[in-house]
Amino acid sequence: MYAQQAIKNILLLLLLCASLTQAAYKLQERYSWNQLDFAFPSERLKEQAIATGDYIPQNALPVGVEHFGNRLFVTVPRWRDGIPATLTYINMDHSLTGSPELIPYPDWRSNTAGDCANSITTAYRIKVDECGRLWVLDTGTVGIGNTTTNPCPYAVNVFDLTTNTRIRRYELRSDDTNPNTFIANIAVDIGKSCDDAFAYFSDELGYGLIAYSWEQNKSWRFSAHSYFFPDPLRGDYNIAGLNFQWGEEGIFGIALSPIRSDGYRTLYFSPLASHRQFAVSTRILRDESRTEDSYHEFIALDERGSNAHTTARVMSDDGVELFNLIDQNAIGCWHSSMPYTPQFHGIVDRDDVGLVFPADVKIDEHKNVWVLSDRMPVFLLSDLDYSDVNFRIYTAPLGALIENTVCDLRNNAYGPSNAVSLPKQPAVVTPIYKPYRPPQKPQLSTSWTPSPPPPRTYLPAVSAPGVGQSPVSSVSVSTSTNGGLDVPKAYVFNQHNGINYETSGPHLFPTHQPQAPQQREALKSYVNARQSGWWHHHHQG
Repeated sequence: MYAQQAIKNILLLLLLCASLTQAAYKLQERYSWNQLDFAFPSERLKEQAIATGDYIPQNALPVGVEHFGNRLFVTVPRWRDGIPATLTYINMDHSLTGSPELIPYPDWRSNTAGDCANSITTAYRIKVDECGRLWVLDTGTVGIGNTTTNPCPYAVNVFDLTTNTRIRRYELRSDDTNPNTFIANIAVDIGKSCDDAFAYFSDELGYGLIAYSWEQNKSWRFSAHSYFFPDPLRGDYNIAGLNFQWGEEGIFGIALSPIRSDGYRTLYFSPLASHRQFAVSTRILRDESRTEDSYHEFIALDERGSNAHTTARVMSDDGVELFNLIDQNAIGCWHSSMPYTPQFHGIVDRDDVGLVFPADVKIDEHKNVWVLSDRMPVFLLSDLDYSDVNFRIYTAPLGALIENTVCDLRNNAYGPSNAVSLPKQPAVVTPIYKPYRPPQKPQLSTSWTPSPPPPRTYLPAVSAPGVGQSPVSSVSVSTSTNGGLDVPKAYVFNQHNGINYETSGPHLFPTHQPQAPQQREALKSYVNARQSGWWHHHHQG
């Protein structure tokens, strides 16, 4: 009898392990909230703020995340009334996990709505640079859509994270914006020194790209490039059971490559209503004289596939791009040494409960990934169920996330097939009055240990015709070693809207590593097309 019971226990344990394996996620949940809470100076003041309407917990939605040291920054836009602070952080020494109160940064006074010169009214995405500075664009807005008012102008705010003081505030010029301007994303480009710094801002509804020079304390705008506009065929969305249309959303998510050997980076961007990625060298963006004379310097890459809208992206210092896939409740990846085609895109994690609208994704100085999910469409178009967990922050080492995906070139040159694209599913429309109640999933471990900081590396240069070299139409191969490991490298440049990829490694098609036949044939076809001249003939701008 005891033997039979032992066998039953073993079988039960095996079944449990199998079920947990199916529910295992690489991203580990670190923090979660049913609704956001703020660290008021006292409970009495919190109750007073609730009574006066200065704090309405159900109106707060987190949209941006960034990590630095023992602080995890979270932004909360003032889309609705009752948002006491827009720029906040979590003290990770005091709150390892759970649902911590958000602490205003740098203090309460600096989060006063409408106090333009001294405070931040609304912040979206933020960025910490390698010089220990926090870059925050204050949109100066309150409300969203038809309710939007502009009590303050758009202004760049930069904080010294050592002293927790603001060291610069710069108002964007009137020529940098237009009546339709909506800016939510920022990328920061550090060159030869901390003074050689530029910030780039994508104007989603005004269809522009703004560059700001720290050294010159000056900004300029690239306007009306056709790549900034939405794709009219990509304005339909199905997320969390809701069907809706965001057809006017243009250039949105932006990310910078590592520094190339010529000292410049590549800026990658996508319109929100699009499945395509575009690119341009920061050599162009840093040059104010090129704002009206740079059309052919911008590169059109391929589409990611169906159901592949994205609002946030980031690239590691070794060329791995991560991006959110809001239609798929997933985080995707692409290694920039590979062609930008669906078979070279992967899914690093997917969760139909926890990753409903993964609003932001970041990689910190230790190569740890941070993902914020917030169920934004449900918040905007329906009603959140505040008895359920609605907002989550996940983390994982970058290496663990991309392991065994097409983006992992360390162990498998072109990886298993796990393409981003999914078959388009019929729309399932949920009545807007129905609270969103997803199925439950097993709770994940929240243990976390930071990875050691990586050595800084530089990738080959982004070049364009007429700048240092002539256009090339072949795939070049070079070899580079880093600590005895072959490190893939890449560069992209404009050749009448064409693309060239340079890789470093023992072989273009390594014989000592397994390859997926579909990916191998795709890359061979790509190389042959480039070498035969077909690519050049069919990509004449």
